[in-house]
Amino acid sequence: MIIQAPSAVIAGKLVGPTWVEISGDLIRSVNSGVNSTPDQIIDGVLIPGFVDIHSHGGGGKYFSAQSPGEIHSVIETHRGHGTTSLMASLVSEPIETIKAQILRLKPFFENNQIVGIHLEGPYLAHARCGAHDPQLLINPDLNEIKELLEIADGAIKMITIAPELPGAVEAIKYLAAAGITVAIGHTDGGFADAAAGTNAGATVVTHFMNGMNKSLSEGSLAAFVVADERLSVELILDGHHIPFATAREIYTALGTRVIFITDAMAAAGSVDGSYSIGKLPVVVKDGIARLENNNALAGSTLTMDTVFINAVNALGLSVTEAVAATSTRAAKRIGLKDRGEIAVGMRADLLSYNAASSTINLISE
Repeated sequence: MIIQAPSAVIAGKLVGPTWVEISGDLIRSVNSGVNSTPDQIIDGVLIPGFVDIHSHGGGGKYFSAQSPGEIHSVIETHRGHGTTSLMASLVSEPIETIKAQILRLKPFFENNQIVGIHLEGPYLAHARCGAHDPQLLINPDLNEIKELLEIADGAIKMITIAPELPGAVEAIKYLAAAGITVAIGHTDGGFADAAAGTNAGATVVTHFMNGMNKSLSEGSLAAFVVADERLSVELILDGHHIPFATAREIYTALGTRVIFITDAMAAAGSVDGSYSIGKLPVVVKDGIARLENNNALAGSTLTMDTVFINAVNALGLSVTEAVAATSTRAAKRIGLKDRGEIAVGMRADLLSYNAASSTINLISE
């Protein structure tokens, strides 16, 4: 199949007329110019599919659902909005519940419907629990973590840990050595804690400026994050978790380290109403999800196409910068070498972006 586009993002640059040959779900050739007999002509910029490394649900359902059909619904909801590579994030639950959730998600990883499982908890700080049930938060236990990894059999790709917790540094060292991406997040720690976690092998900050002290003063965790180039930083680009003006400042300062995520809860791609996160009731009004008991933000209702459009229209990023922040960097950070850009041998996960109408469409063979 040959796809013709008036422009495309190739090797980090916006180029002119481009045609791409795909076969068997892979890109076979990338060519400049106009093909005389294309199978499909798109009217926008050809960009790679989105890679979302932090999403809990969508379409009214959660990755923690007991029904395979509901889990499939989450995946299809996000795919319909351009996310071709999706990490299944789980919130804090009792360890036995997490084990059961991992076992239900494993087939979706083995069938390449998700790129892995992200445990956002239960190894988080009580003081920065956010929408996690504080009664379920515990200190990292290496034997317990090893058991989770054994059950997952390769499906766990990322774990968020508050680095100041007892046992956290030892756990981070073990996980990093095992090839698991470790993120620091939901932390009440400071500069020294962030340094210890990063030196132990952490490489990501879970939703930077949320679930943490936002102060950039000397000695703060945020000050360390800004200063240390080893850390990629997740940003939730909905204008509520972080004002767009603040997100623009962060991007200006940290540019090549920023990864946009959805942190989507069940209402993403769905409607306002009553939901829950774990056992905590959530109310979604005007697309904003908040805990019923204390009004804290409870994830977002974002899909990645909205994230991309917000990056361009609200932050003023170029199309190439938006591609890097919604696809390329995330793929590289979690070790996905076959996606995140348009190149020979990569997966044919392709989208078209029309700037005039601010629309994004999935291109399927």
